Amino acid sequence: MIETLASQPWQLAALAAVLLVAGACGGLLAGLLGVGGGIVIVPVLYMLFPFLDIAPEIRMHLAVGTSLATIIPTSIMSARSHYKRGGVDVELLKTWGPWILVGALIGTYLGGRVAGEVLTLIFAVVALLVAANMAFRPEGMTLAPAFPRGLLRGFLGLVVGGFSVMMGIGGGTLSVPLLTAFSYPVRRAVGTAAAVGLIIALPGAFGFMLAGWGQGGLPPLSLGYVNLLGFALIVPTSMAMAPLGAKIAHAIRPKLLRWLFALFLLLTALRMFYGVVT
Repeated sequence: MIETLASQPWQLAALAAVLLVAGACGGLLAGLLGVGGGIVIVPVLYMLFPFLDIAPEIRMHLAVGTSLATIIPTSIMSARSHYKRGGVDVELLKTWGPWILVGALIGTYLGGRVAGEVLTLIFAVVALLVAANMAFRPEGMTLAPAFPRGLLRGFLGLVVGGFSVMMGIGGGTLSVPLLTAFSYPVRRAVGTAAAVGLIIALPGAFGFMLAGWGQGGLPPLSLGYVNLLGFALIVPTSMAMAPLGAKIAHAIRPKLLRWLFALFLLLTALRMFYGVVT
């Protein structure tokens, strides 16, 4: 594969350009919506990897692991930006964070062992549900006047942590709609979700490294299911754009962005469904 890329440098340049753009979009969305960027990065990597002759059975694992690694520095930048503006609920993180961590550990264990098609289907189904929520949930609609406590809060943390790791996302894609559904202020939900991303991505990235250690068919510069080339190209633009996204989040009405993002998720989910059935 190295020789093929070297003999066609334009393909390598195109790949690098796409990864840089994916990083910029992921970082912007991480700051703007608290989604960790992985919801953009995973499908981009998944659709690029076939051009690098990466085997279908490890394609999604590699996309998920690499995405989780890129979320670590992006979440740090985004969470810091929101924290400076008072947008991170530290008290909530003290009680919810441990449950999310346990969920992330469970998701890491399962995600490294299930078939790639299972991870792809999980991503597609959850992306479809999130798209429907973003597009059709009435503005201001809530399920309860406050976020639940006790075992229900713990269960929701397990769900957010577990499914986020298996999707390769930072948690905001699930936690922001969840928090706002329980009357949580959207901007505070976004800031808190940025911090949740770090709780999920750290154990997730390390776990996918271990799960893929010694796996055959990995591309060069891979530590298990984390590809360092993808990490090196995505992270700089993600980190640069995350503070801008956080700044915009405190200055605009997000309705149009929600619709556009929902459309992106719908198309992504359909593409992944198609990849599984064909």
